This record gives sequence, C-alpha cells and structure tokens, in this order.
Amino acid sequence: MRGLLLDQVTRQVEGRTLLDQLDLQVAEGECVALLGPSGCGKTTTLRVVAGLDPLSTGRIVLDGHDISQIEPGQRRVGMVFQSYALYPHLTVAENLTLGLRIRGVPSSEREERLAKILALLQLEDLRLRRPSQLSGGQRQRVALGRALLRQPRLMLLDEPMSNLDAQLREELRPELRRLLTSEGHPVLYVTHDQQEAVGLADRIAVLDHGRLQQVADPRELHRNPANRFVASFIGRPAINLFPAQAGRQLAVRPEHLHSVEMDGIPAQLLRAEWGGSQQVLWLESSAAGLLRMLWPAATSPPAELRVGWDPGDALAFDERTGARLPRCEPAWSRDLIRSMQK
Repeated sequence: MRGLLLDQVTRQVEGRTLLDQLDLQVAEGECVALLGPSGCGKTTTLRVVAGLDPLSTGRIVLDGHDISQIEPGQRRVGMVFQSYALYPHLTVAENLTLGLRIRGVPSSEREERLAKILALLQLEDLRLRRPSQLSGGQRQRVALGRALLRQPRLMLLDEPMSNLDAQLREELRPELRRLLTSEGHPVLYVTHDQQEAVGLADRIAVLDHGRLQQVADPRELHRNPANRFVASFIGRPAINLFPAQAGRQLAVRPEHLHSVEMDGIPAQLLRAEWGGSQQVLWLESSAAGLLRMLWPAATSPPAELRVGWDPGDALAFDERTGARLPRCEPAWSRDLIRSMQK
C-alpha cells in the first residue's frame, strides 16, 4: 500500500498519554490536516511520524514498510516547522542545497535539483538573496523547498504559516496547496486555523486529548459531526448548544437560527459584528444563555426577537457521552422551544 498508515499509535510520557491508539491513513498525493485545540497531540503526531519522539505502542507504515524503529534521517521525511530556521548568512540557493552538500550529493546533481525546485517555487530571481532580504512568504517557500529537496516520501508541516499575517496566509494558501500536491507525496499538515485546514486539506483529522475524534472532508465534518466535541470545535461562529433534556442535548448552527413571529425563544441583542455580506448577532436568552445567529448586513436587527430553527437542521447528542444520536425528531425541537418559553 502506498502512503502513510498510523496503526494504533500510542505515545506516553511519565504516565501521561499524549497519543491514544491513533489510527490514521494518508493516501499518496493526499493532504490530511491535523486540527484540534492546543495540547491535543497534533505536533506530537508529527514528531512521532518523523522519528523525533519514540512510540510507546503501535506501528508507523510508509509505502508498505514499517518505519517505526528506523532512525529519523533514514525515513525520507520532509519536515517544515513553524519557524523557518534559515541560515541568515547563506543565500537562498545555499540554504536550499546545504543538506545536499552535507549528504555528499555531487555538484552537477545539486544544481539540477536546485534549478527544478527554484522554478517550482518561483524563486529563480531570488537565489542570491539572503533571508533578511525576503518577505515572510518567500522565506516560507524556501523552507518548503529545502524539505522538498530531500526527495521525501512523506511531507510533514507544523503550522508553517503561523508567523505570517492573515492576508498573506490567505494569499499563499492556493500556492501552498499546489506545491504540496505537485510531487504526489502524502502530506500531514498541522494547523490551529480552521480556514487554513479547509483551504489546504482533502480531509481533516480532529484530535482531542490525543484521541482521534473524526476524519472526514470539511463539509462532512460541518454537516455530520461524529460527536459534540467535533460539532463545537468545527465551524465559525461556533454552534449553539441548548440545555439538555431527558438525556439528550440539541445543537443548532448559527446559520440555521432565524427570527420567528411566534413560538420562538425570546432573546435580546447584545452586539452585532459586521462581516461583509452578513452580521453575526450575539444574543442573550434567559433560558438558553448566549446564542449566535447570522443576519443580513443590509438590515439592522431588532433589540429583541424570538429565534427558532427548522427541526431538520438540529443535531442531537447524548448528554453524558457527547456521542451523536442517529436522529433528531422534530418533536424534540418543539418540546425544547416550548420549555424555554416558560
């Protein structure tokens, strides 16, 4: 099998479980983003795959070969870190080829591979510049090129754009996606930015406390979250969680809330955040607490309103375990709204 396989991968340190029986596959040419809160195990996963941290149990298989016990330098993994780690006194070309020189790659081959990577990264005109003469996006491309020059079988990226401003990250996403998929490597990409994950990845793996919660494409994660954690973590503005009743808890995304004339939940407007074509309303309900709702940008929302939703848009979870319940009966929504009108 081509690609990467993590089979029951566990990492424990001093009695703490950082990764808990992680199962994950990344196909050849596929980009999978690791997404989750701080401390969930994203970077630990990369370090274990790269061989920088040891496994406690499980296997890491790359292109059908178990690499779990192979030294990091022998795994043919290209890794790009949050910091670019470029040598300030070396030019772009020298930074790119330093690893090849250390490994004794002949000069003619170094030049051939350098020319190819400079063209791929659109850095030909910058080969003689030093890092201080480059923009943040250009330095990021040099760091990526250095990893690609290793001719890796797998690419690992740990928040490589987190040091860039929001506009530059947005501009670079399509280019980075092109670069990552151009060589056909499997790619594991760590980020805390949901928009970045959606823009770059074929699938997203959501982690929490070292455990894999769900792996799916972005649309599936949003529409059919496996549990309450995924529903709450995925999506901006965040999903609305309503008080539990009879062991189940309902949730409705902000885009599915709407103003109703009758039989809705009374709420007061706290503030409205303008977002171009729409506003995000922050509402306070004595029965439901803080609610988030989308509103057209062209009109002003009232100070007080009633909110409701179509029953088919509501998600239901087990109150105790957080697991997604298979169906959300319309009667549940009606009963919940009725109870919060009292």
